[in-house]
Amino acid sequence: MVIFQTSYDRIRFATNAKTQEDLANILEIKQSSISDAKRRQTIPQVWYVKLFEKFGLNPDWLKQGIGPMYLRTEQGYLPKDSPQIYEDPAHYGEPLAKSILNTVYSLHCNYYAGTTAPKLEATGKIALPLPYSGPNIIVFYSETDALLPLIRKNTYLGVNTEYKSLASGETYAVFVPFEGILIRKMFFDTQKDSFYLKPSKNTDTVRYLPPNEYKHRVLGKLSWILQKV
Repeated sequence: MVIFQTSYDRIRFATNAKTQEDLANILEIKQSSISDAKRRQTIPQVWYVKLFEKFGLNPDWLKQGIGPMYLRTEQGYLPKDSPQIYEDPAHYGEPLAKSILNTVYSLHCNYYAGTTAPKLEATGKIALPLPYSGPNIIVFYSETDALLPLIRKNTYLGVNTEYKSLASGETYAVFVPFEGILIRKMFFDTQKDSFYLKPSKNTDTVRYLPPNEYKHRVLGKLSWILQKV
């Protein structure tokens, strides 16, 4: 019995199709045909034929994860004694094996003191594993080294907007006038009875967050960082 989702995930992986529209273009069919297949939980045999004709993909691998991924190469068909790859199709159902296309936003935005949160500027897309995505996660891209030493240039950040209650030592995304969004550790100053953003450098100015501004200036807590080592 062919499990629809695992086979569908293999097809997307093998063709690098990020969306239904991408896959429809590859298969040379209407996008509605993909929606119909998902609704019926059945992959049409013609898909396997098309993928073999265009890419040499092995239908048995697409269906069950058995055998080589490709049956045909530029030199022709793979011999019967070629290395066989057997895998557990269940892995394709695991959360980390499933990805979601997320909108990526810039940390730069026009925020002014005393105003509500500004509109964020979308800069691109990124496919992330299921546990790193979700309705409460906003993905940002750091274009500079201004957030060193915690975050380097060309880094992706996940901010969970569900967590806005401040706690000392945690890292948050905060709107700062004329600077946009800063990612900083937050600490409580008992003398001033207010939280402050820990400077990334000793020469930086300490920025305080008045209690009456917590609600509209804290976007959420930093959930994860994706950057090169």
